[in-house]
Amino acid sequence: MLASRLIPRTAVRSSFATRTSLPTVVSPASRWRRAYASQAEEKDLVIIGGGVAGYVAAIKAGQEGLKVACIEKRGALGGTCLNVGCIPSKSLLNNSHLYHQILHDTKNRGIQVGDVKLDLAGMMKAKDTSVTGLTKGIEFLFKKNGVEYIKGTGSFVNEHEIKVALNEGGETSVKGKNIIIATGSEATPFPGLEIDEKRVITSTGALSLQKVPEKMIVIGGGIIGLEMGSVWSRLGAKVTVVEFLDQIGGPGMDSEISKQALKLLKKQGVDFKLSTKVVSGDQSGETVKLEVDSAKGGKPETLDADVVLVAIGRRPYTSGLGLENAGLEVDERGRVVIDSEYRTKASHIRCIGDVTFGPMLAHKAEEEAVAAIEYIKKGYGHVNYGVIPSVMYTHPEVAWCQLACQDQPGHGRHGQDAGGSRDGQTPGVPHHRAQCG
Repeated sequence: MLASRLIPRTAVRSSFATRTSLPTVVSPASRWRRAYASQAEEKDLVIIGGGVAGYVAAIKAGQEGLKVACIEKRGALGGTCLNVGCIPSKSLLNNSHLYHQILHDTKNRGIQVGDVKLDLAGMMKAKDTSVTGLTKGIEFLFKKNGVEYIKGTGSFVNEHEIKVALNEGGETSVKGKNIIIATGSEATPFPGLEIDEKRVITSTGALSLQKVPEKMIVIGGGIIGLEMGSVWSRLGAKVTVVEFLDQIGGPGMDSEISKQALKLLKKQGVDFKLSTKVVSGDQSGETVKLEVDSAKGGKPETLDADVVLVAIGRRPYTSGLGLENAGLEVDERGRVVIDSEYRTKASHIRCIGDVTFGPMLAHKAEEEAVAAIEYIKKGYGHVNYGVIPSVMYTHPEVAWCQLACQDQPGHGRHGQDAGGSRDGQTPGVPHHRAQCG
């Protein structure tokens, strides 16, 4: 996708100096410098983070002729999205849907199926194969566009220098005329519950469970919770979603669409407790117990499950980045403070993606990456934040763009509102194609 939208990088001159008649003498110590520590090397651009925002920015910058280094500590490019987010979840969503459909939706279609068994290990292997192929593809694009890939953990020494603790051991450093922070986000923990990714899990653990739990509780009825809850429900778990709001899908989803999605997910076997808060949790026993109550109080209840998925959102990841060494600021929610051109307090340091303002979406991060490079190279760039879509890959899939209808100014459903706009509904059931599904 990225390779098709960006122009090929132009050829650059060789960086090898003209040879003299005398051979170059290399001291033994210099041979090992890169392995343990190296002197700071200046690049046109240094990017901290190799997720969607970081790798898109790196490839775009390389194609623009900039000398680029990208620092990533995971050991694989692609960030959360490719490794433990969008891509692996879509693999499990697709394959679990096929399994569920074969079990429950073939007889009425005139298809006779024999004994159907779940091979969970095989399903996980298929997921991992998809992930590996895509991450290796990004490495290829790095090489193709002259991007130096540094595997390690980066932190600011000062406004222009980044120290990198290399994954293979040792340390190096790199200087940048321009620096982009693209360190992404991490799952928000739930107070009182210790994440072990086995019994109390985040979306990362939900992608790699070794067996189907008998009972699963999902704390949070947003997109991540509903997608992962759907996967394990289809595979045989009894899933209960606990959501503080009175609707699923998060506050951005249109309320009418949310109601319809709720009905369909309930029909598929997922239970819901809306307008409900989790008061406390206990994971000391054989099962994890949660004390829940009505959001308004007065209806306490105890729930238990083999696995609890914490899906209450994500938070910016800046741990160990050393922002203070570069004089950079974060707001009360931990987001790096930027202006309209993604510049931080230091104008040559920009920040894009989940670690700063806006929705935590991969396609939003990608657009910001392209715009940031355009600002660096050309002095202008643009992202239309009014048309960034949100998608929930349950069955059926749900998508929306811009403000939900109930959030529009002067909203008045089924008629004209004070702002002169209208809203309406077109039922899909009478459509012949819908009746054949």
